[in-house]
Amino acid sequence: MALRNHSIITEFILTGLSDDPHIQALLFVLFLVIYLLTVMGNLTMLLVIRADSHLHTPMYFFLSNLSFLDLCFSSVTVPKLLKDLLSEKKMISVEGCLTQVFFVFITAGTEAFLLSMMAYDRYAAICHPLLYGQLMSTQLCVKLILASWGLASLNSVIIVLLAVNLDFCEAQTIHHYTCELPSLFPLSCSDVSINIDILICSILLHGLGTFLPVFFSYARIVSTILSISSTTGRSKAFSTCSSHLIAVILFFGSGLIRYLMPTSGSSLDLLSSLQYSAVTPMLNPLIYSLKNMEVKAAVKRTLGKYLQYFK
Repeated sequence: MALRNHSIITEFILTGLSDDPHIQALLFVLFLVIYLLTVMGNLTMLLVIRADSHLHTPMYFFLSNLSFLDLCFSSVTVPKLLKDLLSEKKMISVEGCLTQVFFVFITAGTEAFLLSMMAYDRYAAICHPLLYGQLMSTQLCVKLILASWGLASLNSVIIVLLAVNLDFCEAQTIHHYTCELPSLFPLSCSDVSINIDILICSILLHGLGTFLPVFFSYARIVSTILSISSTTGRSKAFSTCSSHLIAVILFFGSGLIRYLMPTSGSSLDLLSSLQYSAVTPMLNPLIYSLKNMEVKAAVKRTLGKYLQYFK
């Protein structure tokens, strides 16, 4: 067993989102709808991108991976949340809690790398359109995806090791609806100062390492767009990256608020976690489909093929 022998806590109690049964019932319906929309939206994106040859480009290769990650990310936390909203006792084992922490970090970490790669893809498409095929080759895209999973996995292992070595003695109530590392530290009777420092350093390195390429890519993109003399050209260039920019703001904004702000169990903690783990995975397919004419056209073509097949 990975936990120390003198740790006497075997499970945690989650406070959840509310104690009121009526509010819990409403929240169950709300998050069930959110989860179903997330699954349907992201599965639709995966199906359409795979089925339509017009979307077999680096941009949509990354977008299909984003849809897969959003499915995984949402499934790490939302099904457990739905179960707890119907339960009187919201319990989770220590091992289950650490497993949830690991998968939250690996999916969120990979998504951060992926959003960074998508920013570089937009930079290459807008700033170097003639060299785009060389800059974003299929081999490079696959290597970037594998590297993102590898780096996120390594970071997740390091993060979980911070929690595995903690001793949980008496306090066992997590003031949250899910297991996240910042919420576990206050429950430990060990000295967590070094663990907190390592977590902050890890988040900053990971966050800056993925956000800075986004920032510099968009700095170049904006500079290139402003140099276009045609208003139509500027509008078309901006429309190709606006969806991604919205996704970046939603994901990085809520994630950094959750992990860099002091943990207090406040409404802001809960809202920021819900934003990046439940709401953003639901919104991403809508953002990319509603603002993208190619995706809209591909959805129509794909639906047309399936309707003809079943006639």
